[in-house]
Amino acid sequence: MSAAPQSAGPQSAGPQSAVPQPATPPPGTSPDDAPAARRTAAELVAALPPSPAIWCSGLRKSFGRRPAVQDVSFEVGRGEVVGLLGPNGAGKTTVIKMLLGLVRPDGGESMLLGRPTTDPAARARVGYLPELFRYQPWLTAAEVMAFHVRLAQVDVAERERLDRLALVGLAGRADDRVGGFSKGMQQRLGLAVALVVRPQLVVLDEPTSALDPLGRADVRDIVLDLRAHGVAVLLNSHLIGEVERVCDRVVILDGGRVAASGSLAELLGQREVRLRLSGVTADVAARLAATGSVREADGWYTLSLPADDAAVPLTDPADDAAVPLTDPVPDLVRDLVRLGARVHAVEPGRITLEDRLLGILRSGHGGDA
Repeated sequence: MSAAPQSAGPQSAGPQSAVPQPATPPPGTSPDDAPAARRTAAELVAALPPSPAIWCSGLRKSFGRRPAVQDVSFEVGRGEVVGLLGPNGAGKTTVIKMLLGLVRPDGGESMLLGRPTTDPAARARVGYLPELFRYQPWLTAAEVMAFHVRLAQVDVAERERLDRLALVGLAGRADDRVGGFSKGMQQRLGLAVALVVRPQLVVLDEPTSALDPLGRADVRDIVLDLRAHGVAVLLNSHLIGEVERVCDRVVILDGGRVAASGSLAELLGQREVRLRLSGVTADVAARLAATGSVREADGWYTLSLPADDAAVPLTDPADDAAVPLTDPVPDLVRDLVRLGARVHAVEPGRITLEDRLLGILRSGHGGDA
């Protein structure tokens, strides 16, 4: 896109106003020092961290009297993959459409790649795969790609467009009409369109909804590759397992509000281990309780442990010294045997993102992690 003309600002009348005037150096700076000062300022600006790929604060939207989005705030860093989760009607697609300028918010602020979302230039390097879309059935896949490149006003060579089709598994279908494509093939084509403008930010709204397991694995690999190349991704999906595999952070919406947000480790917060024990004495029970919260049922003891990245202080009965360890299970089993318990089975487990999501939604708001 061509750059917008710069505002000329106030000028004095007469022919002399067309003559460029030398820049006035800052107070206390001699003219000889001005170039060095400008270089220093440029270096300071260059050293600043890049603006987030997405930033929004206090987004609000109502349809009639029904509030759809209420005070939603979050950001997506450059090269970060963030999942947007929540039940149907939580406001996820409405938030995405407000960020992309497709729906006008009632309030709040938002920016894409450092520009206000009201600026069309903000969307020049954004790839978008909507939840529902339909391409002209008489066009071929190659023609759809060329059409969207023209719409974006970005120079993308034909070879690069074909490479994008190959990336999504449509290498041999470039000259086939879209009207003959299955739902899954059209979904793949939509993903190729989202990637063709060399985006710095990709927004995917239910990208795997019509795909088979192989197609979902392909999308997962593409998202991970985008992250490896510094491209930010906002992913809205009901397939929680896919979100858990690829996302760095998650934002959970419920009733149009942010119910919880944070990294997966922050949201999950803990993991579990199940032990089948016999001969449990008071000392064994105390050792279990020292490791984490305990639930017992039919001889199975379920311990909730802190997250993997949190060190757990343990007490070694041999020397009564605190030993910081990240995985307490091996020493726990050793101590239980030493205290006279019989350990029949140990089953490691983990609280899944689905468990955490359901817990948040059923209890109302979980707050920020």
